[in-house]
Amino acid sequence: MNFEKKNFFYRKKQSTIVDHTNGVVTSKSHSNIALIKYWGKQNNKIQIPLNSSISYSLGKVYTVTRLIYKEKKQRNFSIRILFSGKEKTSFLPKILEFFHRISLYCSYLRDLNFIIETYNTFPHSSGIASSASSMSALALCIMKIEKKLVSSLNLKEDFFFKKASFLSRLGSGSACRSIYPGLVVWGFHKSIKGSNNLYAIPYPYEVHSIFTKIENTILIIDDKPKKILSSKGHQLMKNHPYARDRLKCANKNMNRLISILKIGDFQEFGELIEHEALSLHAMIMTSRPYFLWMKPNTLNVIHSVWDFRKHSNKNIYFTLDAGANVHLLYPIQEKTFILKWIYSDLFSYCKKIIESFCL
Repeated sequence: MNFEKKNFFYRKKQSTIVDHTNGVVTSKSHSNIALIKYWGKQNNKIQIPLNSSISYSLGKVYTVTRLIYKEKKQRNFSIRILFSGKEKTSFLPKILEFFHRISLYCSYLRDLNFIIETYNTFPHSSGIASSASSMSALALCIMKIEKKLVSSLNLKEDFFFKKASFLSRLGSGSACRSIYPGLVVWGFHKSIKGSNNLYAIPYPYEVHSIFTKIENTILIIDDKPKKILSSKGHQLMKNHPYARDRLKCANKNMNRLISILKIGDFQEFGELIEHEALSLHAMIMTSRPYFLWMKPNTLNVIHSVWDFRKHSNKNIYFTLDAGANVHLLYPIQEKTFILKWIYSDLFSYCKKIIESFCL
């Protein structure tokens, strides 16, 4: 069902807004790391993916957002943004664009002034999906306001999170996956019941126990903001010579992952996510104009992981997001041995190591 066309999330009537529309809401939302990567958007659509994706939300990597709102008379957006306690006017254009996009579904926003206070537990814009956690945290705050202000609305939990995911998508595509813990799917795939392009869903099928307790260690190779943002990379898929092949490969890999998650083959899982990571960066390196997000130490880490895995027979695999930093995934049962190796052999390649886990 196309909920967007059917106005499933549409909020038009101002008569439903109650009095005393001043208050504060706070939400926390986690970053996520995609196993099957979403890369590229459908033409002439707002934040609609070329292919379905699936991700883990990450335990210790999150954004906390406090949204202060106050009623006003002028129906235009008035927003201040404080990031880690400091005014951040550079964030304003993206936030204003987001508010304009979602105002069709949250018309009450035009009646309010906002102060957004937010911070991350990880470096911003360095390729650890900060837009995913920040936009989803903001969307969750907005849904909390909607729940308070719209007196006629008895928000069921399912609707609350679906709409939060829907709104998040309009700010950052991958943000819609950060609404939920665990394995989360976004984008229609014929083999996944309930999957759609408008919002994410929790992965609906059986998952082997080995995939329910996975450690995630993030190696911060470069903590500076990326020179080329992910949004630019998505745009370059429009005329990419290998876009069609990438779409076929992503769909095939999703089918493969469904089987792997059920049977619990960690080696197959690891090889698949590494292939997906390298495929993503291959698309980046072969776009026009072409560019690189990997740094020399990204490659040093990858080769070290391959060598260590070969000689130790440990289940440690890497994946990459749209940046230079490396995510290492491995079962919790092997944490002690692997973590000791990470600090002894990989620390010299990093600015920082973040110990996290898959929710």
